[in-house]
Amino acid sequence: MNNNSANIGAIRPPSFTMRIYSVWYRHFRVYTKNLISNGIPPFVEPLFFLLGIGLGLGHFVGRIDGVPYITFLAAGIIVPPAMYTSSFECTFGTFIRLEFDKVYDGMLSASMTVTDLLLGEILFAGSKSLFFSAAVLIVVTAFGLIHSPMAILAPFAGLLTGLMFGAFSLFVTSFVTNINHFNFYFTGLLTPMFFFSGIVFPLTSLPKYFQIFAEILPLTHSTYLIRALCFNSFPPRVIFDLFYILVFIVFFSILAIKRLKKRIIS
Repeated sequence: MNNNSANIGAIRPPSFTMRIYSVWYRHFRVYTKNLISNGIPPFVEPLFFLLGIGLGLGHFVGRIDGVPYITFLAAGIIVPPAMYTSSFECTFGTFIRLEFDKVYDGMLSASMTVTDLLLGEILFAGSKSLFFSAAVLIVVTAFGLIHSPMAILAPFAGLLTGLMFGAFSLFVTSFVTNINHFNFYFTGLLTPMFFFSGIVFPLTSLPKYFQIFAEILPLTHSTYLIRALCFNSFPPRVIFDLFYILVFIVFFSILAIKRLKKRIIS
């Protein structure tokens, strides 16, 4: 009896880090089962932007901020894949795992809390964003458009972007009861954000009130951060951009976990 009690007492639950890693690893295994179909598109999509917009529109635009338009665009398009892949993962992906596949029921029967589960979701979304940003960086660098040695850190800015939109997308998911409602999020918020965050054209070309609005958008700060790395130019505002991103991640992670915890437990 004493030996059994001692053995039970010796059993320790997995560490906090291991619990989050187990969620990440589960999603990683699922994602890499179709590695070719999931891994090739991130390298192909940038080509359409560079050829269709960069070369086509660049012929009429000329130079922006002292660089050819296609170079200006090449740095900007590192950001959107991070936003979109993270948002898809923590909206449609999370909703399907929660409502249809009931994946979370089995995961929570282990030594894991809802907080562990959702932090793992956000971390995996950020990891996918890092990969997608790295893929775009490889393509634009191969075309000789990015030369800054600091650009090697751009995928980590993509990671931060993924964590930011992963947290925000989980917050959005906490309100959604019908999977079709995510169309409003993607069409009504993410698509306009793509056009008004300085990716395709500089924000200084917009009216003043639009520039103020753009500063509220999270993608704007990711765009400034990645361009600073790609052009090896770090104005003082980059510190504010980084601060904005970190606060955004923490704030919406807390809100999303708080709301989804009630929903999952109920």
